[in-house]
Amino acid sequence: MNDLKRSLSEAAAAAFQAAGLPPEFGRVTASDRPDLADFQCNGALAAAKSAKRNPREIAVQVVEILKGDPRLASVEIAGVGFINMRVSDEALSARAREIAGDERTGAHLLETPRRVLIDYAGPNVAKPMHVGHLRASIIGESIKRLYRFRGDDVVGDAHFGDWGFQMGLLISAIMDEDPFINALMEKLPEAPRGFSSADEAKVMAEFEKRITLADLDRIYPAASVRQKEDPAFKERARKATAELQNGRFGYRLLWRHFVNVSRVALEREFHALGVDFDLWKGESDVNDLIEPMVHQLEVKGLLVSDQGARIVRVAREGDKRDVPPLLVVSSEGSAMYGTTDLATILDRRKSFDPHLILYCVDQRQADHFETVFRAAYLAGYAEEGSLEHIGFGTMNGADGKPFKTRAGGVLKLHDLIEMAREKARERLREAGLGAELSEEQFEDTAHKVGVAALKFADLQNFRGTSYVFDLDRFTSFEGKTGPYLLYQSVRIKSVLRRAAENGAVAGRIEIHEPAERDLAMLLDAFEGALQEAYDKKAPNFVAEHAYKLAQSFSKFYAACPIMSADTETLRASRLTLAETTLRQLELALELLGIEAPERM
Repeated sequence: MNDLKRSLSEAAAAAFQAAGLPPEFGRVTASDRPDLADFQCNGALAAAKSAKRNPREIAVQVVEILKGDPRLASVEIAGVGFINMRVSDEALSARAREIAGDERTGAHLLETPRRVLIDYAGPNVAKPMHVGHLRASIIGESIKRLYRFRGDDVVGDAHFGDWGFQMGLLISAIMDEDPFINALMEKLPEAPRGFSSADEAKVMAEFEKRITLADLDRIYPAASVRQKEDPAFKERARKATAELQNGRFGYRLLWRHFVNVSRVALEREFHALGVDFDLWKGESDVNDLIEPMVHQLEVKGLLVSDQGARIVRVAREGDKRDVPPLLVVSSEGSAMYGTTDLATILDRRKSFDPHLILYCVDQRQADHFETVFRAAYLAGYAEEGSLEHIGFGTMNGADGKPFKTRAGGVLKLHDLIEMAREKARERLREAGLGAELSEEQFEDTAHKVGVAALKFADLQNFRGTSYVFDLDRFTSFEGKTGPYLLYQSVRIKSVLRRAAENGAVAGRIEIHEPAERDLAMLLDAFEGALQEAYDKKAPNFVAEHAYKLAQSFSKFYAACPIMSADTETLRASRLTLAETTLRQLELALELLGIEAPERM
């Protein structure tokens, strides 16, 4: 079941071939002037250049062949050789009926699905998520849903930041602050031999009483500042990091508590955003792989010494810029950030063997990933081209700089979500919506409106661009916003409920009116939007389709009465169009990670 653009492209390709020209010139696209045509083909111009012929002459040949296609009401030549096509009402009606009868509303499955792992969000132990995590979380989640919907076997990994120097800082700072924990760390054995599970449970219970998430939130920033000013403290933190990584038992228990406390808060924020993961693997999960990996790199002749450190040189002949080496082992003997990333690629290959790994991380990390990917290719841990950084821009304030609080600090994600909820409550009351809902239903609706505002404001942009945060605009029920899409979804549900209450039933679609045509054409365009989004790893194509579909339904609803249609047959046709629009709209919203309420 092909969409109209694909099936007409096949017809145009056959026409070009029949005219003695390569079929690839038959590519059909949606018309730039929908008032003149539904689709256009500009291949005659390119074909003329290739064949050294007059483009209009070629267009005449192609048009004569296409005129016999029963799907086309008209096919005409414009200008020097542009071919304009208008689909017949009968063909459009048949296509709309196909979409209505398809549970995927016209969306295809991949012919050759792949195993894909998507690394996104990147939360850290002891650090509450902030607005900088918003884009990674919602873009990665949408790409995961899109790839899974297309048929790929997809795994989403949060890639928890739970290892490295930050852990040493926390351990050292807490030992300095709490004499009891300091004494406990000194008393605990270097290894767990002789230490019972009951003893371990007592220690963990003590940690729970003494170290909360609020404590971690307070202690880590102070420790980060302190290490810059206090060389002795920095050295102790480095030593603590090395001892943790080497398995010091007391430090491992303390670290496990950090992870447990942090994950509770992280899961709360992710759940509020409609983000979930198949894996919560962290940097710590590959710790045992690092030593044999370093040995393997050495055996392969990739590891070289450089000023006391050990590196892998990844620069290639012909590089137009300097590509730094991968620092694998520091001069102090510690594994580095890039080392765990390289070991993670090795781990993923062994556990899942993906055809493709996508890293949804801030664009500013592009150079880092270029270095890691090249090292992975050199080491044979991944096939060339199977690792891809899906970079994105920043969410900025009105000053064009990364968004901050009024006090100049970084806004916590939890606070941002609550800001959106509160603004959604305000908007619902202003619009006179939700008055008939219970308090619980109103709060649920406000949450969905707030999250839709945040997500759609982000996902409507191409991920590589930055955008300005404007909560007043994002939460409006008018314009290109998430709340507008939810309102249109709820509106269609209301229409369908009224129809059911009055005993009206959906039936065979027959397209006649211009607004019906426009709506059916957009329903047909769903597959094309999904294909673009999939190929470019860019959810904005799905967001754009959802918005256009909602707009088109609004115009259809105004121009084409449903319940008061002239005949029962016409009413049944329009009810099916409304039902199909709702299913496709909610499917597009689901791919964006947006959930629509039943009522407002």
